[in-house]
Order: sequence, then C-alpha cells, then structure tokens
Amino acid sequence: MPEVAEQARWTRARLGRCGPPLDLLTARFDKHVYAPHAHAEFTIGVCVGGSEVIDYRGGRVYNGPGSIVVLAPGEMHTGRPATPTDGYAYRALYADPSLLADGTLGTGTPHFRDAVLDDPELAAALRRVHTDLAGRPDPLEAESRLPWLLTALSHRHSTARPAPDRIPGSHGISLLVRDRLADELTAPPSLAALASDLGLSRYQLLRAFRTTMGVPPYAWLAQYRVTRARALLDSGVRPAEAAALVGFADQAHLTRWFRRVLGVTPAAYRNSVQDPARS
Repeated sequence: MPEVAEQARWTRARLGRCGPPLDLLTARFDKHVYAPHAHAEFTIGVCVGGSEVIDYRGGRVYNGPGSIVVLAPGEMHTGRPATPTDGYAYRALYADPSLLADGTLGTGTPHFRDAVLDDPELAAALRRVHTDLAGRPDPLEAESRLPWLLTALSHRHSTARPAPDRIPGSHGISLLVRDRLADELTAPPSLAALASDLGLSRYQLLRAFRTTMGVPPYAWLAQYRVTRARALLDSGVRPAEAAALVGFADQAHLTRWFRRVLGVTPAAYRNSVQDPARS
C-alpha cells in the first residue's frame, strides 16, 4: 500500500432521533501500534487496504482487504501493521451488544468463535453503510441499515440461533409505520420507539416493513419526501426551500435522492416544468 499520512476520523451517528449514539472510525495507518485495550461494545471492522495483525484471546489473528473483524466486548486486543513495510486501513464501528442480539433467540450476547470472517457480501455491505453514514449520519438511515446488518452478522457467523423471520401481521404493521413516517416526515420517530409501541423488537419491525414495502424505512421516507418536494417544485418553490420543507438535511441531500428516483436534479426538473408566465 503506498505511503500516506496516518489518519483517523471519528463520526458519531445516532440510531434514530434522540436515540443512542454509535461511533464510526475511518482509519489508515503506516506504523501505528495500538496498546492493549478493550471496548465495552463489539468492535466490528472491515479491512480496506494493507494488512493488520491483532493480538486477541491469547493468539494472533491476521486480516487483509475484504475481511471482517469482530472483537467481543471487554476482550483485550492490540492492532499493528502485519509487515514492517505494509500499512493498514479499515472502517470500524462500535456496537452495543444488544444490537447483535436483536433477531436472535435467547437473551445472551452472541458469541463469535472466529475473530476474522470471510464474507465478501456482508463486508461490502458494511463498508457501504459505514461510508454513507460517516459522510452523512442521518438518524433514521442509521437505524434502518446498521441493526439490519448487525443481525445478519449474528445470524451468519455467531453461535446464536436466529429468531423466526415470519412476523404475524406484517402488512398492518408496515402500514402503521408508513403512516407515522409520512405524518412526521420532517422529524421522523425512532424505529425503536415505534417498535415498542407495537410490542415488537426493532428487528421485527424492520423485517415486517421490508417484507411488505420492499425497502427499509429510511428509503421509503426518502422517496416519499421526493414526491412531496416534486409537488412543491411544481408550485414554484425553490429546491433549497423544498428540501427543508420535506425534511431533507439540505439541498444536496434532496438532489441525491431526487436523481435516484426521477433521474434529474431538482433544479433541472423545476426549470423544465416552470410556467413561462411566472418566469
């Protein structure tokens, strides 16, 4: 890996509005060596360059690009380049054990026999969500995507038994959640609060919603916001104002989703439908 300046950047996401924090680390090191330490949360990382060696559970584990590292809460570990000439780069998140237990049977913390996992599909998904949230830590997006992937991690690689996927009343649950999101589009409620109101776990709510709607809650709400923004643009509202009125973080956030859904930018759309008499 070519030599670059060592760097580490922390981002704090929230799992839902007023929800608990979850920290994300983006790091690239040439020579940095971590002292032995432990975290109260699960450490879940994806190597994106170089190679690293970690002292863990009385042994040493090695990881390279595309591998997932899972370190259990309270377990002492280190981290350093695997070779004198090779640095290492990774994306990591620090997840409360309850996030990995949701969607599994029993009340214990999931146990991972292996610290380094070979799962290219899940590694790519974790890297994508980390990159997206580190750049724009939207609370509903974080709560829709991260718990889902962490449950998948437990299902695929821990000794915990998966809970049944079938959620009775999924259709009705999804409609209730959809309506709440639509009614509160500028400040959507947390999924954890909605799930609690319905007597469900967050994983059950996510499973029900995705099964019925075909997309996670944050994606449904973003598309609904685009529909509302489109009507505002039709009436002459400027894109920046429309973004704020429908709950997007800013005009750039609106533009990303507007292009995904309609294929053009909000400004280009507004210009194409603008009544010449009002120009």
